Formats: sequence, C-alpha cells, structure tokens
Amino acid sequence: MSVSTGEDSGVSLLERAAAAFAGSVPESPADDGFFGPGSVTWRLAGAMTMPVVGLRALLLQALHPLAMAGVDQHSQWRADPGGRLASTSAYEVTISFGDRAAARAAAARVRKIHDFVRGTDPATGKPYAAQDPALLLWVHNALVDSQLACARRYGSISGDDEDRYVREQIAAAELIGIPAGLAPSTAAELTAYFDEVRPELMCSPAAAEAMGYLLRYLLPGDAPATEPEPDDGGLWEDVASAAIASLPGWAIEMYGDVLPEVGEPPARAEVRAVLGVMDAAFLSEPGVLEARQRIQQRTRQALG
Repeated sequence: MSVSTGEDSGVSLLERAAAAFAGSVPESPADDGFFGPGSVTWRLAGAMTMPVVGLRALLLQALHPLAMAGVDQHSQWRADPGGRLASTSAYEVTISFGDRAAARAAAARVRKIHDFVRGTDPATGKPYAAQDPALLLWVHNALVDSQLACARRYGSISGDDEDRYVREQIAAAELIGIPAGLAPSTAAELTAYFDEVRPELMCSPAAAEAMGYLLRYLLPGDAPATEPEPDDGGLWEDVASAAIASLPGWAIEMYGDVLPEVGEPPARAEVRAVLGVMDAAFLSEPGVLEARQRIQQRTRQALG
C-alpha cells in the first residue's frame, strides 16, 4: 500500500507506521512497563483495529479548537503529515510496550515540546498552552474513547475490560502531565466527560483544513494533483469510512460536509476483512514480525 505523505513522497503511510512500531517495541526491556502482558492495554495496542483507532482519534481530537490551534500553529503537519502520524504512533507504542524508563523518557520529550506550544486560537480568541491539563485531558480521553469505540464495533471487549482499560490508562495520563485524579477511571466517567466538554467543541477552520487535507490522501480520487493516487485497493477508503462511522453522531454533525460521503456504515465483517489485509501487509514490513514475536514471547513468559 502506498498512501504517500509529506516530504518523503516515496514512503507510504503504512511503511512509516511499521517502522515506528518495529523501532518502539523494546528488544531487552528492563521491566514490563506501566501495563504488562496481562493488561487490556497490551491487547488493544496490538490489535489490528489500530489504523481505524488512530484516524478516529485524530478526527475527534481536532474538534477542540484550542488543541487544534496548537497543532496548526506549532507543527509541520502540512509538510509531513506522515511523519507526524508516525511519531505519534511511536510514542503510543513506547508508552504501551516499553519499560518504565523508556515510557518516562518518551513522555518527558513530549512535555518538553509542549512547553513551547502556546498562543491564541483565532477561531475563539482564547489563549492556549499545550501543557494545560484540560487540553492534555482532551487529547488523552479522545484516544481512550477511540480505542473503546473501535473495539466495540470492530473487535471484542467486555464491559469489565472497558472499565479496566480506562483505569489502566490513568498511568499514561499522568505520564504526560495530567494531574492525579483528573483522568476518568471508568467508562461511565469517560462518557460523562464528553457530555460535559461538548459545548467547548467545534469544527474550526483549522480543523476543517487539517482533517480535509488528511482525508484527501486516504480516499481514492481525492488526492491533490501533486500527490500520487493511493495504490491500496481502496483499503484506506474503508478505514476512513470505518473511522467516520465510529464517531459519535454529534462529532459527525460538527464536521458537516468536511467529511466525505461514505454511504451506509461499513459492516463489521467487511471492516475486519479489510483490517486483516492491512495487518498482513503491516507484518510484511521490516522488523514488524520480530516486534510482534517479542510481545508474544513476553506475554507467554508472564502468563505461562
């Protein structure tokens, strides 16, 4: 698959994600990190639903105008969207599967970058700072919610495991700088959070531009004339359709015609078939199989 993105136009989005994954699963970890082999976090972070999870999380996160202003004004997403996606993927893999020292180091690097991300959102006129706990909580909760939403629709997860996953992710929240006690500890608390924060959300001009720009690379026929057409058999189109279908209705309404017309929501079996094909391609990339085997070996050793 070759959805080409950014400065390195010869490298596909899949290749960038695969390299990030292979390079972020440790070979000789000092410990099992903040979650461990028996965690729901390990199971979901290694699931084949991750392409849909990642795109859904981006679409949801962009609806907070202050968070989106920080990305728009302080990142290079226009020049290299694939690079940004790969770096985010590498961070999530390190936090999930890395040992505690690696996870702390990765979080420290991100917090240092956040120190310089501040400004004024032109859409609302409000000041923002990336290290604001409220914005950190928004980004964190959008990712947690996306994992759960995609697991429900396209994977498998029980109600007890939903609560367990939300509790586990408190460790990730605190690593990035969210104060203790602020992140939700149950799926119900997570739902209540979104009900509370919705009045602050909107599809700002920056969100419309950024998400429209990203989706144009994923959908056949929509790529800018200067970029190559996707050569993936329409797989990314199916991923985009699945991600959009898994968004809450209010988010879809906020985006309006920014989102492409995707017709009826894709069936679970169809999405899983597409993700299976993508996962096979992912496994064929250098280092990915070995990284998966390291995870499996650690799981077997820990769980017997």
